[in-house]
Amino acid sequence: MLFNLATQDSIANRFIAELRNAETQQDRPRFRRNLERVGEVLAYEISQTLVYEPVIVDTQLGAATVMLPTQRVVLATILRAGLPFHQGMLNYFDAADNVFIAAYRKHHKDGSFEIQLDYMSKVNLDGCVLIIADPMLATGASVNLALKELERFGKPAALHVATVIASTSGVEAVRRRWPKARIWAGAVDEELTAKSYIVPGLGDAGDLSFGEKL
Repeated sequence: MLFNLATQDSIANRFIAELRNAETQQDRPRFRRNLERVGEVLAYEISQTLVYEPVIVDTQLGAATVMLPTQRVVLATILRAGLPFHQGMLNYFDAADNVFIAAYRKHHKDGSFEIQLDYMSKVNLDGCVLIIADPMLATGASVNLALKELERFGKPAALHVATVIASTSGVEAVRRRWPKARIWAGAVDEELTAKSYIVPGLGDAGDLSFGEKL
């Protein structure tokens, strides 16, 4: 299943428009906050898929029945661009366990690249709701590799892939490898460049969030 915010009438489209805008994205704190906001909106949407049960809460005047989620949530985030996006989700899933993944593109002289995974924190995933967050889902290679490694730590009850901007081919790559995953995107773009950057996309989310890397 693919959920695409850009096809909805949502205030999140304003945040995505500012993320894309070459002028406003130069305001680094604003750019990070907009990534965080999109994370909050997608966290709310994902929350509607969880299992809930009634819980009695005592107030000063009586008792109220509230429907609360029962499943354990684990947030997995690909560094470094994923940090503000992750924080937005953590604002809503504030009791979640967290996994952090260091992955990058290792480029070769012929222009090709492969995804290099350097670090992953370990959390028991058995029976959890796993949400993996990566702001840019270009080829899908980073998410696919991260999920393959995460398999070593248990079997989740449900899998969600959250991204701010995806490419059509990236969505299809994840679908082929993880057909039961639900994919949540702020927007989906059709094109990838020869270097596998999303067009129109928004640029390098990590650089725009934290400064250019050498």
